[in-house]
Amino acid sequence: MITGLAYRAAVSACSLCVTGLLVLTPAAAAAGHRSGEPAPPAPRAAEPGPALLYRSGTQVRPRGDAPAVPEVSALSWLVADAGSGEVLAAGDAHRRLPPASTLKTLFALTVLPTLPSGMRHTVRYEELEDVAEGSSLVGVEEGHTYEVADLWRGVFLSSGNDAVHVLASLNGGWDATAARMQVKARALGALDTHVVSPDGYDTPGQVSSAYDLAVFGRAGLADPAFARYCATPEARFPGDGSPYEIENTNRLLTGEDGVAPYPGLVGIKNGYTSNAGNTLVAAARRGGRTLVVTVMNPQSGGGFAVYEEARALLDWGFAAAGQVDPVGSLDGLRAAPPTASSAKPVAAATGPAADDDSGWSGPAVVAGLGLGAGAVAMTLRAKGGRASRG
Repeated sequence: MITGLAYRAAVSACSLCVTGLLVLTPAAAAAGHRSGEPAPPAPRAAEPGPALLYRSGTQVRPRGDAPAVPEVSALSWLVADAGSGEVLAAGDAHRRLPPASTLKTLFALTVLPTLPSGMRHTVRYEELEDVAEGSSLVGVEEGHTYEVADLWRGVFLSSGNDAVHVLASLNGGWDATAARMQVKARALGALDTHVVSPDGYDTPGQVSSAYDLAVFGRAGLADPAFARYCATPEARFPGDGSPYEIENTNRLLTGEDGVAPYPGLVGIKNGYTSNAGNTLVAAARRGGRTLVVTVMNPQSGGGFAVYEEARALLDWGFAAAGQVDPVGSLDGLRAAPPTASSAKPVAAATGPAADDDSGWSGPAVVAGLGLGAGAVAMTLRAKGGRASRG
């Protein structure tokens, strides 16, 4: 029987519990537990809030004997389960960096649904006149008629900025496409991305993040056309007289240039500019599970380090299945930043830059691969009379 002061104290304590101002310690809870009654459940670990992915450094929540996260030199990286959207581990996931041609993932998400793949279009001079110098090209020519599907293969395999320009023209123009890409990014919860040039070419103020690129990659895998294009290792592209072979520049997919192909890889997109360095969004399936990883601008290991760091992160992600708690989510509704000041400063481009997704980055890569100073810093393949970089 509770009387007088004791009753008022109990009511007061209950009121504080409801308002969240009183938290019972395990000892206090145990003291209130009567013999013979079931013990109260142990407190659950707190769910990670969005702020965790905005912290600097590696973020991971291992359990027991979970494997250690591999050391990578990328400025920003992330490993996530493409099915659930759970982020398994990340490093500076929201750091804003130039994305290079990985931004073409957002371009495809925005424009693919608007243009029938079988539609034919004859290319006009105006559609190619603004393709930036040094751009990666698939070989689109003025006056030639292409199917939209041909142009998409040029985007995904050869990272052709010429194909992007033509598709953007069909989508309402360059600036309109950039604006629509920005809207699409926000709709997906990708808040770090600022689109200026839809092809990913280095442009002042254009940035994205490992988090946003993983969001785009995951969304792309849910689109059958996107998934098909990004997983295509080689194709034939229309040319004067006869088609010529083009090959995907994602070496984890093709196994070119000494990079071993990754088992179960399903795409997605690589990129390179002199300002962005090497960037990659990749996805692989194993045992009914699909992982997506982003690697942005490795700082050591040469031009192909982006593939090896992605390989290490994929291996870790598959090995860590069920042994780590998520540190966040790719679901934009659950991933809004805690405050506007949480985002890191924008890294603006500093001027014209070569844009070549071959994976070569000039003298730095030549040195990293142990090649002589006279080594060619870009692979230029001529196929069927056409030159296509990568």
